[in-house]
Amino acid sequence: MRAFSQLLDSLVYTRSRNTKLKLIGDYLKATPDPDRGIALAALTGTLDIPHVKPAAIRGLVEERIDPVLFRMSRDYVGDSAETISLLWDTSAEGEPEIDDAIVSISTAVDRLRSASKMDAPEVLAEMLDHLDASGRFALLKLAMGALRVGISARLAKQALADAFQIDVEAVEEVWHGLSPPYLELFDWAEGRGPQPTARDVPVFRPFMLAHPLEETRLSLEDYAAEWKWDGIRVQLVHIAGQTRIYSRTGDDISGSFPDIAEAFVTHGVLDGELLVRGTDQGVADLHGGAAASFNALQQRLGRKNVSQKMMGAYPVFVRLYDILFDGDEDQRELGWTERRKRLERFVPRLDPER
Repeated sequence: MRAFSQLLDSLVYTRSRNTKLKLIGDYLKATPDPDRGIALAALTGTLDIPHVKPAAIRGLVEERIDPVLFRMSRDYVGDSAETISLLWDTSAEGEPEIDDAIVSISTAVDRLRSASKMDAPEVLAEMLDHLDASGRFALLKLAMGALRVGISARLAKQALADAFQIDVEAVEEVWHGLSPPYLELFDWAEGRGPQPTARDVPVFRPFMLAHPLEETRLSLEDYAAEWKWDGIRVQLVHIAGQTRIYSRTGDDISGSFPDIAEAFVTHGVLDGELLVRGTDQGVADLHGGAAASFNALQQRLGRKNVSQKMMGAYPVFVRLYDILFDGDEDQRELGWTERRKRLERFVPRLDPER
């Protein structure tokens, strides 16, 4: 726990991207399994501790910290976990329990995960009693599930790839098929095991993103142009009876768009733009369906549960750009022109409304 709390402290006060990459990489190389896998899950936002909810933590705060002092301090500090860690009453007696040599980060997380919904707040409070402010900050960040220390999931994966000299795109390729503490991933990274595979798992594949042109003279015959839609880039994946919708950063957003997930039941991986039907963008007859503004799409973003009323008010669809897999057949090594032809042959198998 000590090493992880020091890592978070360093990341909070570091602005340099390269320094952050090195800090995370050094931690992952120096920390044993399964601790580093749990830390990586926390850094990438995939760590879930179901029985420690914001309401439970607020209850602890009300028991141990003066509410007026907490509110005033929270406004000044700007972060709930840091405020609690600084104000926590450490009047408990006994030897420290949370120390690298006694209780590891994985053990602390296991304690919280194995506790019942009723007991979890007490287990958390007991551990907080035996930590210094830095350790309390780290544990609360783990429990709350949102580190907010200035790094993205992609940067954490890049740090892993840099530290072990593996391809970050290969990490992205298998990421959603693995789960914490990522033992298979570290075995591969350190040369002890084979590269994990994503077969029969609806995983995210890296997008072909836009890049600035470096040429000063162009032949328009060498290029194709896409209409610029104001939505969000998504990847649709259906394999082995499972469907996932991923954002351009690899976040699983299927829960926000169950209508799309239920409609995409054809084995393959597609790349496109998620939009809400409307009249603000495009022409219905010309583009096969006009779209509403991005503000309409924002009403659906970030929701874990979407009501039928919401889906009716903001009906979504995907404007397709590319095909990455046709069934089990990987299309990514083909040129864009050939992929486009295959996408056009794939489209008639899809729900035309979505």
